[in-house]
Amino acid sequence: MIASSWLLRFFPFLAWFPVNSIILRGDLIAGITGALVLVPKAMAYAQLAGLPVYFGLYTAFIPAILGALWGSSRQLATGPVAIVSLMTAAAVVPLAMPGSEDFIGLVLLLTLLVGIIQFSLGALKLGTIVNFVSHPVILGFMNAAAIIIALSQLDMLLGIPKGRSDFFLKDIWEMLGYLPLTHLPTLAMSAFALALMLVLKKIPFLSKPSILIAVIITTLISYAIGFEHKSHGVPEQIADPATRSFVTGYIQTDAQIAAINGVITARSAAMRAAEKEHSERSVVNLSHQIDLLHIELAGAEQQNKKRMHQLRRVTFERGRAPEDEAALLYLTGQVPAGVETDGRQWHIKKIENGTLNLVGGGDVIGKVPEGLPAFRIPTLGLDAILSLLSAALIIALVAFMESISMAKALAANSKQRVDPNQELIGQGLSNLGGAFFQCYPACGSFTGSAINLQAGAKTGFAMVFNGLFVAVTLLFLTPLLYHLPKAVLAVIILLAVAGLITPAALRHTWRASRFDGIAALVTFVATLAFAPHLDKGVMIGAALAILLHMYHTMSPRVAILGRFKDGTLRDAKVNNLPASDVITAVRFDGRLYFANVSHFEDAILEAVAANPAAPYLLIVGNGINDLDASGEEVIHHLVDRLNENGTVVLFAGLKKQVLDVIRATGLWEKIGARRFFATSEQALQAIYSRAEYADEDDPFKPPPRAPRTNSLATKLHD
Repeated sequence: MIASSWLLRFFPFLAWFPVNSIILRGDLIAGITGALVLVPKAMAYAQLAGLPVYFGLYTAFIPAILGALWGSSRQLATGPVAIVSLMTAAAVVPLAMPGSEDFIGLVLLLTLLVGIIQFSLGALKLGTIVNFVSHPVILGFMNAAAIIIALSQLDMLLGIPKGRSDFFLKDIWEMLGYLPLTHLPTLAMSAFALALMLVLKKIPFLSKPSILIAVIITTLISYAIGFEHKSHGVPEQIADPATRSFVTGYIQTDAQIAAINGVITARSAAMRAAEKEHSERSVVNLSHQIDLLHIELAGAEQQNKKRMHQLRRVTFERGRAPEDEAALLYLTGQVPAGVETDGRQWHIKKIENGTLNLVGGGDVIGKVPEGLPAFRIPTLGLDAILSLLSAALIIALVAFMESISMAKALAANSKQRVDPNQELIGQGLSNLGGAFFQCYPACGSFTGSAINLQAGAKTGFAMVFNGLFVAVTLLFLTPLLYHLPKAVLAVIILLAVAGLITPAALRHTWRASRFDGIAALVTFVATLAFAPHLDKGVMIGAALAILLHMYHTMSPRVAILGRFKDGTLRDAKVNNLPASDVITAVRFDGRLYFANVSHFEDAILEAVAANPAAPYLLIVGNGINDLDASGEEVIHHLVDRLNENGTVVLFAGLKKQVLDVIRATGLWEKIGARRFFATSEQALQAIYSRAEYADEDDPFKPPPRAPRTNSLATKLHD
């Protein structure tokens, strides 16, 4: 029995066994159904992450299997999702060019860091740490991220260029300036794909595979009409001297940027070596040199950014020649008489290593490498780790919150138990393993998990089969994806995130709690404002939510109670009840700790001063859930001061944890056991039945009362 428990702890998937053929067949159907939907979505999400599309398939393969085997939910589908894809791009784009080798290396390092964080939290049973990121904060973040995702796909939907910088909204504003350059065939393909998917979703038996059907149809249309047109060139092929010189200047500055980056890398390595040798002079000298190089680098990058902004507005007509051969490029409208062109308009998509990448048609997936992902160790570097660490922490927490919320929803339907710490371990292992097989961060997928549940998945074998089907796609089906338009993937992303924009949920949060509403709104605005640095939006929202909670607990509600007609104590202000000449009853609704003891003391003294004729003060403590040393000290002094001024202090309804503190500190004996009551009704009965007839030794006998004035609160403070 002990051995069995030990095995299940380290290999939780053993709990699936024994598996009968009926369950296995259901899991197989669920796995294949989910994979048919997942394959096109995975490629779309990789595009969103700034990676080649096949990285989405890699992420839908390895993490899916590992997450299922070591997670606690039997229906949760682990893989690429929109929010995490966007956060991945946001974390790495400031450090490297999307799609480049450096970019891919940093993404794999980010995946490794996310996996380490999640696995460590699960192994240490710290799953509750996600509670520090409240639901309103996640709600505000999700809505802002959904808008950012939708806007980030405009260039793909319209076939126009888009720059990348440290200010996402500025990039979008600049991109809108390219609207006159909209590629009409791309726009038509986007509109057709959107209409097709929406129509298919309304047909019951085609609803689930609607995305796959749309992908097949649009890929066939793209192939039939020759949707893609691309070519390469060099500056010497540009006929216009001014444009040729402009492009040459860009290439020269680009080479300068690469050289400066190389020098910065070398000097940084030298500085780290000098730090180990404790050579302070060398460290200072190298640091100064690196700062100067960064200034020079920023100037060169800004110069080339301006050049590319202008080059993207330039369109060419290309001399008649096969697209894989060299041909002269003429500015649109400046083709010499007698020169034949191919009849297309071309523009520069990007310039790499002195070569112009030219586009004259729609953008398609292109060649997808066949085969399974190769083993690759993420490149470890202290600078890179420090640059990615905060983003990795936020991605780890957001990804887990999305995963565990879906897992709990599934468990409610399937009547299975979900262990948050085991789920953290499962998600951590899925990312740890994925980092060594070229995957970017994965998490639980709402869509994939819902399909698993609806298709009748009973165990994690459904996701194992799902991953194996993706592997088959990588091995044999990738050539069929070449002509899939990227605009179709953008439409898939657009439909996927549409459900994340929930203004009704934001309104509901605002109505439920102004503090939560403010936290959600600030997170929403901060996420948009700081994009693409999405981690800043979450951190600002989480910090604000904690501060607002602390502020709220500093001033909990204090109710002055009156005797209602049925004999119970109720809020005198709400029920318009008169003050009693015998008793002042006060209820404190909140834990009594260092941050609000001053508020508690002021409220009690004001209540006593407002009713000077009453010799008794009853503190109703039903709402006091906790008492710290500061709270105990204030009660101690309040009782002393009020007794000196002729007021008897009684307590009713105090909870065990509060009474434990009072007993442990000796306050119970000091006040007197007979002044504590289980309920306010018992306290009232004792007061009204004995107050007028108390003997000299009775604890209810009020001490000699000082003259009462409205300035009693001031006297008690003195």
